[in-house]
Amino acid sequence: MDISKVIIPAAGLGTRFLPYTKAIPKEMLPLLNKPAIQYIIQEALASQVEQFLMITSKGKNAIADYFDTDPSLELFLQERNKSGLIQDLNKIIRSANFSYIRQPEPLGLGHAICMARHAIAPKEYFGVMLPDDIIIGQVPALLQLMRIARQERASVIAVQEVPEEYISMYGVVSIKKQFTPNLFQVASLVEKPQKKDAPSNLAIIGRYVLSQKLFKALDEVGFNQDHGEIQLTDGITQMSKNNEKVFAYKVQGSRFDVGTPIGWIKALISLASQDPYYAPHIKEFLTDLNTTNSFVYDRTKNLTHTV
Repeated sequence: MDISKVIIPAAGLGTRFLPYTKAIPKEMLPLLNKPAIQYIIQEALASQVEQFLMITSKGKNAIADYFDTDPSLELFLQERNKSGLIQDLNKIIRSANFSYIRQPEPLGLGHAICMARHAIAPKEYFGVMLPDDIIIGQVPALLQLMRIARQERASVIAVQEVPEEYISMYGVVSIKKQFTPNLFQVASLVEKPQKKDAPSNLAIIGRYVLSQKLFKALDEVGFNQDHGEIQLTDGITQMSKNNEKVFAYKVQGSRFDVGTPIGWIKALISLASQDPYYAPHIKEFLTDLNTTNSFVYDRTKNLTHTV
């Protein structure tokens, strides 16, 4: 099974990060010294996928500009012996093939993915990666799903166990059959159920490997009457109803939801705490936070000076 393309829906307005996202796409929010979207691209490249179908909207040109060459900047850095500052980014630009597709209006995740249907061949499987989910692990999350898809010759979605109090924030898997502690066959998906209605505690997170037959299923379900959008979860459920096997896999790795300000802050602190350069500074800052050594102003710990 050849899986060579990834669809990245990046057309959202980022309202939770306003006013920042009035000018800058939320996918360009920095995580240490690179934007969040770069983690997604690097994960796909590490999974041997090099073709990216980026679904964007008005005001998202910064993403395309970022993953493009800039000869004047490269010359400027070369003259100052600082070419290493963009060396990793230039490797990505040389390795990846980007196509940008404009979604004219926000009509749901299923609609966004359908914008790229012309680029997916019959019988082809493709990846979907949501930029809000950063997953860090020894084996790239997308590659884990690709291995299951090839093993089962079927679509597979990434899931994670979540506490009951958070279940209404996610799409949730209804299990048809369990094969291993981490692998399940899907009966259906439920979008953001109430805790009492949730069929399991397995929440869908932003990685998928899907059959081209998804597009037919999305056509069949159309717009969700409750949400007024074309829902990806409805399409995947319809695939199951059409006797297409769909699997859920508990991906291994640390997952961060950078689609909310608090999630982004947690990801930033966690990644910095694991980075060889930043970790000592973070540890020192947190240790000193409630001492007089801290640069953070706190009137309760001010020293008294006499002249």
